[in-house]
Amino acid sequence: MAEPPNGDSRLGEAFAIQRRVVYALFLRELKTRFGKHRLGYLWIFVEPVFHMLVLYAILGLIAKHAMPGISFPVFLICGLVPYFMFLNIALRSLNAIEANLGLLSYRPVHPVDTLISRAILEVIISATVFVVLIVVLWLTGQSVTLADVPQIVAIWAFLALLGLGVGMVFMVIGHEVPVSEKVIPLLLRPFYFGSAVMYPLATIPAEYRGWVLWNPLVHAFELLRHSIVPAYAIERVNLSYLAFSSLAVLFTGLVLYKAYEPSLLRS
Repeated sequence: MAEPPNGDSRLGEAFAIQRRVVYALFLRELKTRFGKHRLGYLWIFVEPVFHMLVLYAILGLIAKHAMPGISFPVFLICGLVPYFMFLNIALRSLNAIEANLGLLSYRPVHPVDTLISRAILEVIISATVFVVLIVVLWLTGQSVTLADVPQIVAIWAFLALLGLGVGMVFMVIGHEVPVSEKVIPLLLRPFYFGSAVMYPLATIPAEYRGWVLWNPLVHAFELLRHSIVPAYAIERVNLSYLAFSSLAVLFTGLVLYKAYEPSLLRS
């Protein structure tokens, strides 16, 4: 008689099933986002490049004096691309259930799998855009050093986890309070101006800087700029705070998701 599987083997089998489910959902998301036309892949560069050109046209002259040690295009790319990655991971959770409603009738598929697959796709897209744009800026003569690649990877990973945690919270809120799907994107807009995306932390008056530093995105963007261009001076930002914030938000999202998972599945 065959022995019943132990806890470790059941856990391993569950993870194997989830990996296959996430991979299948990832391929579905990839096809949905870009379709069958190769031109669709070019659109992933449009948003950050457009924002960079607009901000450069508006603030370029001022930025030359306000950002010593780093060129303004490199400064912007190190804020815009990771910001949009975080934002897309968080906001795409609002319609993740509705977009995959038919698949949730299959027992191995869970709502969190749809969010994970979307997060993975956003990370791959954003990392590709970031690397390509940084290489282009380097080829055009901009100062790019890549002094701390492991820290760059860590920043990217923690930002993805932060977005995933926020996305889980938004998924639950969006399901329980449908009107929030319209409200939440509006509430997130101020983060664009409060996360040091288009200005350095040093330009904020010292008496207000402490409040801004509660935002983990500020730590991520400032550290990323310093990792790309070591001459860019930073102060009072550290990777430990970004890591702690990301893991704390992810844990909160997981607890909230687990509590409401039966309700999400009943949808």
